[in-house]
Amino acid sequence: MKIDVVSIFPEYLAGLQLSLIGKAVDQGVLDLNVHDLRDFTFDRHNTVDDSPYGGGAGMVMKAEPWALALEHILGGESLVGATSVERTVGADTGDEEPAAAGRPILIVPSPAGPVFNQRIAEELSDADHLVFACGRYEGIDQRVIDWSGEHFDLRPMSIGDYVLNGGEVASMVMIEAVSRLIPGVIGNPESLTEESHEDGLLEYPIYTKPASWRDRDVPEILLSGNHGAIARWRRDRRLERTAEVRPDLLAGLNGLDKHDRAVLERFESGDDSVKE
Repeated sequence: MKIDVVSIFPEYLAGLQLSLIGKAVDQGVLDLNVHDLRDFTFDRHNTVDDSPYGGGAGMVMKAEPWALALEHILGGESLVGATSVERTVGADTGDEEPAAAGRPILIVPSPAGPVFNQRIAEELSDADHLVFACGRYEGIDQRVIDWSGEHFDLRPMSIGDYVLNGGEVASMVMIEAVSRLIPGVIGNPESLTEESHEDGLLEYPIYTKPASWRDRDVPEILLSGNHGAIARWRRDRRLERTAEVRPDLLAGLNGLDKHDRAVLERFESGDDSVKE
């Protein structure tokens, strides 16, 4: 997968050099590039914003630098001054046709978009090319947003009902959530199957050595070696945790068996016997 990010603070994205995503870039699993929007300006101050028409507080990001940056990404040309996270992996592989399977997906972090979730992350992990536009100030001139819809698969996207200073943090959240689903990024792909939200439930409690710590013991079932009983215990805990913390997730959950429903009924009644 190819991922391009445009920001006026490219150094903000340096955290993507770390851990599993950084390794995936080094190994050629991801082609991840960060571009400085100011490289697409021509005045001596590298101006990317101006006052809003109609008045109002704050500044608005200008359309032309954004259009030039996005055109550069569509063209796939090398730009002097553009930065990359780690290095541009795969540049010499001969695979130079961007978005061979369709238009690149342009994600614009915005409260006006749907809320990003695991289902969307899974959908995006199958894409060939993702582009993230990190807005700042009061946002990006609407004309370039409208224009980009003619050249990209445009996806405004929110990560929650709160306000951030810019789109960098939101983009990093989405990049990490999507990238870890790409084969080769996570060392043990089986670890993805029991994570929170993977099947609509939150994850079960986890423990490690020692078996007893500060008068708190690991549940005996986990020490029993009975893998079937352990799997059932974990499933029960996932159901209970989801019912307690995110009951809204249960509303759209399919595939509950008779035992699952009994666990939820006992949890709702306050009966702790199911935990034994």
